[in-house]
Amino acid sequence: MTTAKRDTYTPETLLSVAVGVFNERGYDGTSMEHLSRAAGISKSSIYHHVSGKEELLRRAVSRALDGLFAILDEEHARVGRPVDRLEHVVRRMVEVLIAELPYVTLLLRVRGNTEAERWALDRRRDFDHRVADLLRAAAEDGDVRGDVEVRLATRLVFGMINSIVEWYRPETRGASGREVADAVVRLVFAGLREE
Repeated sequence: MTTAKRDTYTPETLLSVAVGVFNERGYDGTSMEHLSRAAGISKSSIYHHVSGKEELLRRAVSRALDGLFAILDEEHARVGRPVDRLEHVVRRMVEVLIAELPYVTLLLRVRGNTEAERWALDRRRDFDHRVADLLRAAAEDGDVRGDVEVRLATRLVFGMINSIVEWYRPETRGASGREVADAVVRLVFAGLREE
């Protein structure tokens, strides 16, 4: 049975298992033994694919961050009025979060205890600043309210979006990913847009 798993195991399936264990136990609370048991393969088989658990962490948070940064390269995030670009970015952030839920969940839980975590936090801050710059540009155009400080508004928007990882479960019947994205955009921009 173990041999069959080894024959079909890939770096991608190993990464998926690792993310699940990291999210369940916490990165610091996960050992290579935990990963080995969860994957159903030996520790040496894991080391065949990666140098250790920190490499798995870096690959996992890279997947989440790459998805978020790709949003900023989309045409609707680059072209047009800042408020429309911001709305596109907010919608796509929710969509990426839902599409990459375990990976984004892990990203939001890193605390900076390892080199990979510090790297992820730096990249996440860069993304946050770029979205804040878009909000600032929309405020300067007079398209979003100027009576809420930009940093505070940015934190509140990110707080709403990031909280989705705590309650959204695609396997349960409820709101679809699109419905969640639509609701976030309605709530955020009903409060932000200048009338």
